[in-house]
Amino acid sequence: MNVRRSAAALAVAGVLAAAAPAMAAGPSPSPSPKAVLPAGLYGTTDPTYDGVWRQSLTLVAQHTLGYEPAAQAVDWLAGQQCANGAFAAFRAAPAKPCDGKVMVDTNSTAAAVQALKAAGGHEAAVDKAMAWLKSVQNEDGGWGYSPAAASDTNSTSVVIGALAAVGTNPADVRKAGESPYDLLAARSIPCGQPGGGGLAYQPDKKGKLLANADATAAGVLGALGKGFVTGAGKAPGTHECADSKHLTPAQVADNAGANLASVLAKSGHLTSTLPGATDQPDFGNTADAVVALAADGRLAQALRSYTWLENNAAHWAEQSGPAAYAQLILAAHAVGAQPGDFGGTSLVRSLNELGPAPHMASATPGTKKKSDDNSSFGAWWFVGVCLVAGIGIGFLLSGRKKRQP
Repeated sequence: MNVRRSAAALAVAGVLAAAAPAMAAGPSPSPSPKAVLPAGLYGTTDPTYDGVWRQSLTLVAQHTLGYEPAAQAVDWLAGQQCANGAFAAFRAAPAKPCDGKVMVDTNSTAAAVQALKAAGGHEAAVDKAMAWLKSVQNEDGGWGYSPAAASDTNSTSVVIGALAAVGTNPADVRKAGESPYDLLAARSIPCGQPGGGGLAYQPDKKGKLLANADATAAGVLGALGKGFVTGAGKAPGTHECADSKHLTPAQVADNAGANLASVLAKSGHLTSTLPGATDQPDFGNTADAVVALAADGRLAQALRSYTWLENNAAHWAEQSGPAAYAQLILAAHAVGAQPGDFGGTSLVRSLNELGPAPHMASATPGTKKKSDDNSSFGAWWFVGVCLVAGIGIGFLLSGRKKRQP
């Protein structure tokens, strides 16, 4: 879920028809003319390919931290919506009605739903967006990046996140009798095959499923019925890959989580598969994987990879902008870590400085405001106890993509 590529990389991805994201995932570009950066939009780079996505992730991350996003920022996002309820990656002239040249897409729309729902006060816009998403569901139960495009794991998962945000059970959203959970199960690779348990983005030209770490991370969250924001889930009851022709969503998630954990165990991070990248870490996909593993209850590996991000990802976030900071904040939230001290960098301050300043939301009675300086000692203490008890003392004593095939 997430734009983790530079504008140049996005342009290359567009030419090569790169795949769309999900939590768990950065979106494929929709063609749009370049424009002067509008007031209210976060970031300083060309928003042509990621304006709605980065704005949505920013607002979700701020809300997760306990902030009330600036009205100007929320209004900018709401103003990007087309009359039919859909969103494009970016509209330079939002006052102009959408026509056939405006390339609306499911990823931008589903991300905007999660952001506007979190911000509150835009129920009509959210309802219209959800109606549009349901109208473009494919007969296999899933969604592609654009209307009528073949379903893919990432797009299906980010739409599941939107369904969850509005309180709709994804199992109840069906086309031709199929739900999005059926699509994810169909993308799950059988246990005995290479990459068993992982998920494919789409079948290849020969119909074969190949494990893809980005799709696997997105699929974990999708199968769990989760969106961009999640905490640590219950640990899986078994580490064995469930092999069945009729996998339940929980089995899809656990199989995928086990596969993802095994991939990350090698180095702690995923590797970029963008054209020209050679053994380069994929920081964005790694952050998504942290969220997915935490949601699936695999907190030990999630924390190992989060620690790797703390040691290596600050410069990437500085270069990449608001979506990257938001991804890291959501990863910190998932593992109970402190986003105010990310290897010496405050993710919170860095994000908030890139656009209109949010304000700390008023705490409700009996609750405690979140802040940049709250301690996360409790979460780390709990994990430490678990590690000593059986996960492995080595990690405790040491202190602490776009696609991965």
